[in-house]
Amino acid sequence: MSVSPTIEVRNLRFETDERIPRFWHGERRAVTLFFDNLSIFFPAGERFFIAAVKAHRDRVRDPRLLAEIKAFVAQEGIHGREHDRYNEMLRKEGYPIDAMEKRVERILRRATKLLPPRWRLAVTCNLEHFTALMGHFILGDPRLLEGAHPEMAALWRWHAAEENEHKAVAFDVYLASGGHAFERCALMIPTTLIFWAKVIEHQARLMHENGILFSAREWVSLVDFLFFRPGGMFKLFLHYLDYYRPSFHPWDMDNREELDRWKASYRAATSP
Repeated sequence: MSVSPTIEVRNLRFETDERIPRFWHGERRAVTLFFDNLSIFFPAGERFFIAAVKAHRDRVRDPRLLAEIKAFVAQEGIHGREHDRYNEMLRKEGYPIDAMEKRVERILRRATKLLPPRWRLAVTCNLEHFTALMGHFILGDPRLLEGAHPEMAALWRWHAAEENEHKAVAFDVYLASGGHAFERCALMIPTTLIFWAKVIEHQARLMHENGILFSAREWVSLVDFLFFRPGGMFKLFLHYLDYYRPSFHPWDMDNREELDRWKASYRAATSP
């Protein structure tokens, strides 16, 4: 297992307003909507993650992990704030964001009510695996945001980097709380089905709002982007399967080199 990098809290704000074109990813409609689709999950999802991790903080004795929990909570809080602002931009464009967010919140409320605390933490580990994989997808191939509006590209690269920076925190808290492989793997199956069902539902709904739900050209464009040019989803599926190994740890996928490249570009962009 690789040593995880230091988790840095960056209180960034992105200008997600009327200056951003509706199809900000190089006018590619279905591709833009795929990224917009994911944003809808984040505010409620980040709150669920924070609550699940904080509920087990008293089980942690390692000072480094306690410091990482604090940084994790701060990063996720800022992510939630920026995606709230992103989703407000989508709301102003006429998308049914309130209804879509409420459906996500309803699922997470039900999970909070029905699942015992450690299962909620296991679900958090599962979903953090998805966000880390998608972040790795973005960090590892600059072509994925080629042609995108600079502000939106910066937002998604920042979020991708921080999701990977803290990708092991919930997992390590879960282990410290007595979590085990069978439990997290068993819960990963329904988590996967529910999450990707919602992703497909959101994509269809957003494409319907733009009158392109039945456009074969747009669906082919999206599939081509995700799987072939530039692609990468096939490789991510192999990383997804790796999660079911009993000895799995998030830093088995060592992408510190990609993180360091992003950090260098971030420092260069923000230095006086």
